[in-house]
Amino acid sequence: MRQAEDIRREIPVPHRTIVLIVSTAASFLTPFMSSALNVALPSIGREFAMNAVLLGWVATSFILAAAVFLVPFGKFADIHGRKKIFAWGSLAYALTSVLSALAPSPGLLLASRVLQGIGGAMIFSTGMAMLTSAYPVSERGKVLGINVSSTYLGLSLGPVLGGVLTQNLGWRSIFWVNGALGLVVFGLVLAYLREEWAEARGEKFDAAGSLLLGSTLIAIMLGLSRLPKPIGGILILAGLIGAVFFVRLETRTSNPVLNMNLFRQNSVFAFSNLAALINYCATFAVGFLVSLYLQYLKGLSPQKAGLILIAQPVMMAVFSPLTGRLSDRIEPRLLASAGMAVSVLGLLLLSFLGPATGLGFVGAALVVLGFGFALFSSPNTNAVMSSVERRYYGVASATLGTMRMTGQMLSMGTAMLIFSLFLGASRITPDVFPQFLTAVRTAFWFFAALCLGGVFASLSRGKLR
Repeated sequence: MRQAEDIRREIPVPHRTIVLIVSTAASFLTPFMSSALNVALPSIGREFAMNAVLLGWVATSFILAAAVFLVPFGKFADIHGRKKIFAWGSLAYALTSVLSALAPSPGLLLASRVLQGIGGAMIFSTGMAMLTSAYPVSERGKVLGINVSSTYLGLSLGPVLGGVLTQNLGWRSIFWVNGALGLVVFGLVLAYLREEWAEARGEKFDAAGSLLLGSTLIAIMLGLSRLPKPIGGILILAGLIGAVFFVRLETRTSNPVLNMNLFRQNSVFAFSNLAALINYCATFAVGFLVSLYLQYLKGLSPQKAGLILIAQPVMMAVFSPLTGRLSDRIEPRLLASAGMAVSVLGLLLLSFLGPATGLGFVGAALVVLGFGFALFSSPNTNAVMSSVERRYYGVASATLGTMRMTGQMLSMGTAMLIFSLFLGASRITPDVFPQFLTAVRTAFWFFAALCLGGVFASLSRGKLR
């Protein structure tokens, strides 16, 4: 029945193509920023005298802000219009990129990254929802694969261009480039995007649920960053209690920001999102950790480190469209689970990094990890978006985005916790290289074990078709 409804409301092909172009362009932006910034972190650390934990917050502050606002903006877009939120998000992302480029201190850089994360949330929560709204079920895997491939193209070009920009123009040039790209996306939306989607128009926005969800995520992330101090445990406990109250509130609200029935009555939706959370938690910090390893222990320049790091996202960009098309014919559960299993192998290979490890080995491990992620991501996305009714597309897209951002946030939080345990507040200097390497290995062993558990979560989702 849902498929028949999609076909009846299908929009003209030229209009669908415009939706695909702007959504795909936006999907390029933030991964390009994150992967380019990973290469630039040592340069930022030297300019602002930041230790490893603070450097982690340059990436994590964006992720945390995006995670807090994703679901609220997804619901707000379902009510008031996805194109509208997408357009303003593109503009906000561009302007806050400029603020980051101009930041004169670590505090202002982190504040600008928080604001940039809010703009990113407006894009994340609507882009995929617009794409799902515009295309019928029979073509959904294909276009979602193209969209995911654009994400990985950003991840691919980020390390290379980020290394070139950092080495020749300084790390601030990365933010200037992102600001310009954000303005281009904003201009495309204003000039060419004619459709609007607001299937939940007239519903009341759940401000209380949004506030409680945001507070819960902030408490958990800040708690992770403060461990092993007692305040860290207190904050995590407060966040978990907040999560319980959030679930209770949402089950009693007539128009919740996040419909709990999507999880309780839809196993495909619930376990696909859980699999995404685990997968991103286990893999996102890889770029951060390997970048620091290559530049500190191996002594590579930002540009050369970027050329090694490109191996993982290139595999993602090449194979994501193929796996997306395959998921239109083969049960997504099987493809995604196989992808997580391959990712476990890649993480195990990285856990053997040492001072004498060859760069070819590092690149090969990243290739394996990239192929595993490509095999997982597009089919998993197709499973999530095809398992809900049209009026929930915005919330479904935002929920998946929240799982992605929360997973990335937890991944960075775990890496920073491990650094804190092994390095304390020390900067990464030759004196602490042995402790640094132990921390990196420990992180990869933990992520491999976590990803292995994710294989079983992925297999538990049930059949989509």
